[in-house]
Formats: sequence, C-alpha cells, structure tokens
Amino acid sequence: MILDCIGVGIIGGQTHLSSSLRRFAALTDGQTKDKQSLLWGFGRTHCSAPMAAYLNAASCHSMDFDDTWHPATHPSSPVLPALLATAGSLPTTLQPTLEDLLIAFNAGVQVQGCLLRCSQAAQNIPNRLHPPAIVGVMGSAAAVSRLLGFGPEKCRHALAIAASFAGAPMANAGTTTKPLHAAKAARFGLEAALLADTGIQGNPNILDMESGFGAYFTDFNPEKEMHNISNDAGVILNEQDIAIKRFPCHLGMHWAIDASTALHKQIVELRGSLAVDGIKRIDISAPKSRYINRPIPESEHEARHSFQFTSCTALLDGVVTPESFQETMRDRRDLKNLLSKTFIQSSNDNKPCFDTMYVEVKVTLSDNTVIQSRCHTPYGHWRNPLSDDDVISKFRNNSTKAVGTNVDQVIKLVRKMNSGSKVSDLEEAMQ
Repeated sequence: MILDCIGVGIIGGQTHLSSSLRRFAALTDGQTKDKQSLLWGFGRTHCSAPMAAYLNAASCHSMDFDDTWHPATHPSSPVLPALLATAGSLPTTLQPTLEDLLIAFNAGVQVQGCLLRCSQAAQNIPNRLHPPAIVGVMGSAAAVSRLLGFGPEKCRHALAIAASFAGAPMANAGTTTKPLHAAKAARFGLEAALLADTGIQGNPNILDMESGFGAYFTDFNPEKEMHNISNDAGVILNEQDIAIKRFPCHLGMHWAIDASTALHKQIVELRGSLAVDGIKRIDISAPKSRYINRPIPESEHEARHSFQFTSCTALLDGVVTPESFQETMRDRRDLKNLLSKTFIQSSNDNKPCFDTMYVEVKVTLSDNTVIQSRCHTPYGHWRNPLSDDDVISKFRNNSTKAVGTNVDQVIKLVRKMNSGSKVSDLEEAMQ
C-alpha cells in the first residue's frame, strides 16, 4: 500500500490538476527549497507541512489510481502524505524511523476501517458523501497523533477536531474537485493533530454520538463494532479487503475493463481484427450508480468514472493505459462511434458493492452474432490480488521518470520499513 501510494502520488503530480494546485500553493503558501516538507516528484521543492500534505494527497487521487478497499474508501491517500509531511517538519534529532511511520500508517488505516464498519450503508459504493473526506480525515488525524506520540486524551481531541473538518458531496465525482477530498483529509487531519497539541479541545465523546461522527452515517452504530474489537485480538487491517489498481480510474471500471478486454480478444480471434463498423450494439450490465454512468464523458475525470468509456476503450484497444484518458484518445472517431452504440442497464441482483458486484458486456456484431463476457473479480481485487512483481512494476512505471535511478532505493526502503532507517532516508531517495 505504501509503495503504491508513493508511486501514484508521483505520477499524479505530473497532471494538469496538480500543476494548478502548485500555482495555488505559490499564491497562498509558497514553495521553496528551504521549507520543511517534500513535494513528491519535484526534486528538492518543499512546502509547509500542511500544504505538502494537501498537494501530495491531491496528486495521489488526481488520476483515481490510488488503492481502494471494502467498505468503500481510499485508505492510503489521506494518511501517507500527512505522515511524510509531518515527519519532514520535525528536527533531525526527532526524525521518526520507517518502523515508526509504518505503525502510524497502520493506525490511520485501522481507524478508517473501524469507523466504516460502524455503518452497514458504508458497505456499498457511496451515493451521498465521499468516504475519504469523512473517514480519511479521521485516519490522518489518528496517524499523525500516533507519529507524534500523543496520549489518549490528546488523541481524542485530535479526532474530535478532525470530525469538524469532515465531509464532501459525491456530486463532485468526475471533476477536478474530487481529488481535493483526499487532499483536505490529509491536511485537515494533520492540522487537527497540531491543534490538539496546542491545547485546542473538542468533544471527547464525538465518536459515540449521533450528533457527532454519527451525523455522517444514517445507521452509525459504534457500540457493536467496539464490542467486536474489544473481544478480538486481531487487527482490522489484516482482514481488510484491499484493491491495488491496475488502471487509473474508479475501481468499478476494472470489472468493465477486464470484461471488455476479454471480448476484444474473442472478436480478434473470431474475425481476425476488430472492425468498429462491424459492431452493431454494445450492452453493459453493471450496478446502478449514477456517478459512474456517463454515456459521453466530457473530460478525463468524467471518463475515469464512466462504465461506457472504459468498456469501449478496452474493447477498441484491448488495453487501458494512463494515456487512454487524454483528450486525443477520448476524441477518436472510432471510440465515439462505439460510445454511440453503447447502452447500460442494471439488474436487481447486481448491487453497487465492490465485494459482490459484476459487470457483463455483450457485443452484437453486424451479422447479429452475439459475444459476451462477464467479470466477477478483476485482477487487482482482494480476491485476485496483484502479484508483488506487478505492484513493483506499477511503481516503476509511475515513478522512474521523476525519481530516476533512486527508484530502486525507494523500493528497498519501503520493503523493509524497519528501525534501522529514518523517514528522511526515504524522502531523500524520493528527490
């Protein structure tokens, strides 16, 4: 998770969105080689700790390439940037080890898992509020509190402060604002911990109250989950369902891409090639979710949240890459031709849940031959996880351009994460 998050943050830093946010930072915070916390993928450029957390977390989510789990959220992008930014702001004599970082990261992820398990509604793909902006800020606050060595009382105040920074509507999915949900979660969680450290207090019982954190979930029931945790020696993270993405788009698109890639192969084997004019109709059966049903996406961010676009791209090309979402690729005549023939429907048995959903793509050829493929578990899903080699390959592809020959050192440090190395060693390798 940590290696993947660094990689998607580095490649995400090359996007137009991240460029816009750096201009914003220059106006409001400034970027110099003397400030404390590293801006990933840009040599020795540094920002203040809160701004570095904000920019790096936005980069992590700018391509929707960061990890996802069940219950649905992006667990790493709100937490890791906050931790690295915090560590960068500490004096040399107080530099945490990579083992300290790993423990704090696990704490931040664990808190998100605990909170999501307090709501049955959180099991499904969200339709009202974006989870990284709700549980992500709590995970960030918990992680930074752990890294700074807070006791229980101060940690509770950090979480209470963070709860007042939570929330973001799903209506901004498919826009350049959505990555800011992870950004604000990382930044405000970090700031909540710093505020608590200065003596600012919140309601210490906020996690137990309907008018507290329960305001974000209509069925929030912490008592049951806390009982389960107190009677279980295990760690939620060990049981959590993590998906490391192969494609820079919403996780649900991975079902559509795998099904459509299989169809591309079948059609080429059957006909020798894929002729767009030889396709009469494309039918997609997918879970009902308004924000990922986009017949004609008008931007790269809409395309990353479109069953139709990702299905047609995979069908046409037999592969989906980061370049697939660029304007020149989106504007291809053949792709638009396929999109105009594409229809989507949902069945009652196909719930919007990453654990149970499926996507079926059916292609009707011009001679009325019907070919179809259904995906229940895409590669990268927790039931079919990426191999270690493929995770490392993804990291290399995402990071080598910016990090260069240091990429091997980053991999080596992250694979060990022990007390023999400092966080500053990792950041030095990332420059």
